[in-house]
Amino acid sequence: MYLTATCPFCQSAERLLEQKRVGDIEKIRVDLHPERRAEMAKKSGRRTVPQIWIGSRHVGGCDDLYALDRAGELDSLLKEAS
Repeated sequence: MYLTATCPFCQSAERLLEQKRVGDIEKIRVDLHPERRAEMAKKSGRRTVPQIWIGSRHVGGCDDLYALDRAGELDSLLKEAS
């Protein structure tokens, strides 16, 4: 997950993943490593944080993550990636 320390959407996405018992979230802080923001934009096609991958699948941002959860797809995606 590409994120910043003060982004409320990043914090919300992280909370949802923790509620789903995802224990090992790789966090890339683009506020501490600005060069990683360009990497994020190239990989995702987006410039906003958070940008979230589950396994090799780019899920998008916080709203996208919550939409997957509401659609009942997040749990199976997390299970496939573990």
